[in-house]
Amino acid sequence: MRDKKRRLIHILLTFALIIPCLFFSIPCAVMVTVSSAVFLVFYEMLFAQRRSKVMKLCDDIDRILRSDDLISFDEYKEGELSVLSAEIHKMTIRLREQNAELQSEKQFAKEALEDISHQLRTPLTSVMMILGLMRSSELTEKERVEYLQDLYELLARMKWLIETMLSLSRIEADAVRFASDVVSCRELIERCIDTVSVTAELKGVEIRTEIDGEPGFTGDLHYTSEAVINLLKNAIEHTPEGGTVTVTAKSSSISAEITITDTGNGIPETELPHIFERFYRSSEYTKNGFGIGLAFAKKVISAQDGSLKASNRKPHGAVFDITFYKTTI
Repeated sequence: MRDKKRRLIHILLTFALIIPCLFFSIPCAVMVTVSSAVFLVFYEMLFAQRRSKVMKLCDDIDRILRSDDLISFDEYKEGELSVLSAEIHKMTIRLREQNAELQSEKQFAKEALEDISHQLRTPLTSVMMILGLMRSSELTEKERVEYLQDLYELLARMKWLIETMLSLSRIEADAVRFASDVVSCRELIERCIDTVSVTAELKGVEIRTEIDGEPGFTGDLHYTSEAVINLLKNAIEHTPEGGTVTVTAKSSSISAEITITDTGNGIPETELPHIFERFYRSSEYTKNGFGIGLAFAKKVISAQDGSLKASNRKPHGAVFDITFYKTTI
């Protein structure tokens, strides 16, 4: 519509010039007419070329929307469409990156659901078997109590897995806002030991504490407690009866440090780089767990600008070092 108006205006202006020229000089009128026609043809050629480029750009955008990854914008580097094509090129790169991220997240979610299903299938099967056995009228009261205890432990493990997975997913989705409170390491350790004391007592494992002064850090007491509890449960699980789990805490001018040491067999050296990976259960060290407790602890501590490292000590035993920095390094 705009181009039609421009042509009409051009024609009207041409006639407006030709008519006066006819009264003074016919050659002058002819020259004006020819010049006007040449200009109009030249304008139409430029317009057609520009329209062709615009249509080509629209076709390329349409191909991008249909997931064509072989589009190049090199031919638009010059001319009036260069700025627009540059912005579209940036948008295309970002869309490709987001698509790759979505595909990766989709695959991760698929694998996570498969892992959770596998992890829940075994305890659910055990629950069904125990319930079937409990239907027998020949069970003694002692056997019934034992079965109920087994059921409670299985359901508790399943509940822990689901809650931990939900918490871990919320943290990874940045849906958790960690508190920035002053946390006493002494209070934190006492709170965590109270939670696992019964488990340690049943396993025959002694828990010792060595706290130097009153170390503390800025963080979230609730989530950090959950992380430390997971580390303590892991240490107790891998410490034989009669063994010891030691929790130490100290502070320096730049950090507060908590160390959990056990007297178990330690972590195979080949496993150390993978011990904090979600659902990692490839060795004797990790075969009895869900492969998520250590991943959760790592995520919680890292999210608070802390660090969690695993190592072995001589002659035997695993060591988990937690460091919360007092200043950002």
